[in-house]
Amino acid sequence: MPASLFTDRYSRFTVLLSAPYMLPILDRFRPAFEKHGINLILPEVHERLEEADLLKYAGQFDGAICGDDRYTARALEACASRLKVISKWGTGIDSIDGEAAARLGIKVCRTPNAFTLPVADTVIGYMLAFARRQPWMDREMKSGQWEKLLGQSLSECTLGVVGVGVIGKAVIRRARAFGMKLLGNDIIEIDHVFLAETGVQMTTLYSLLSDSDFVSLNCDLNPTSYHLINAKTLACMKPAAILINTARGAVVDEPALITALNEGTIGGAALDVFEVEPLPLDSPLLKMDNVLLAPHNANSSPAAWERVHWNTIKNLLDGLGIAYNDLERWR
Repeated sequence: MPASLFTDRYSRFTVLLSAPYMLPILDRFRPAFEKHGINLILPEVHERLEEADLLKYAGQFDGAICGDDRYTARALEACASRLKVISKWGTGIDSIDGEAAARLGIKVCRTPNAFTLPVADTVIGYMLAFARRQPWMDREMKSGQWEKLLGQSLSECTLGVVGVGVIGKAVIRRARAFGMKLLGNDIIEIDHVFLAETGVQMTTLYSLLSDSDFVSLNCDLNPTSYHLINAKTLACMKPAAILINTARGAVVDEPALITALNEGTIGGAALDVFEVEPLPLDSPLLKMDNVLLAPHNANSSPAAWERVHWNTIKNLLDGLGIAYNDLERWR
């Protein structure tokens, strides 16, 4: 289906709007775009726009509001004649070639720390689910079985957090309240005040993996973290350990994880993100009893979404050089 186009006779700029969280409620934002003289190109989006999709609109827009669209170097070069700013809905910008954007003078904006609290809550929820076995007991009860499954207290467990940034710190603070032993790993030095406050012990990745009952991935996706969890690192984990990924799918080598789960190298996994999204229907993960899955939804929080909606629009207007003193009135 071709993209629809909203036009206004006073428009000065055209914007490609493809953020999946904004498109269904676009009527809420139309007055703000009209007020600031912006035409909208509205493509059909299922999960994201790929490079080929973006190339169809090359040279047609001055700004973009996007989700996880694949703004590769090729796509950016094709769009550079007009494109001034890409305003990402959310935090992660790993799908945008930052070096190419900088070289071409295209500003890339985001909302840092947008979903810290809901993502941290999601990690704790997964740990409680595995430790207390609630999803599995519910399943047994509803199938007519009265079976008491063995659980454990989080206070008996060690949590290893890979990536002690804003979200990693929020996870650690929550886990500390449960009395967990805390391990951390990061490529940068972590503030000593935070370490003293929480009692987290920073260690090597291999030591963290071998000593943790739960491993939470909270790092950015970059060249140092791509397939950080692979056959070699999975082999270091405890046989009963649970891997939790709410970061980016490509931090984990998915085929290696599937093998480790099948062979009992680790005890289970909780996955909110995947190397290919949506997760293909033939993925073995969908049939595994020791895996909890979610459709890239750890950011779910209407209050957080609302902040990101308007900050994304502000970032766009900034990048286009448009004053927006009265933007709040459109909420």
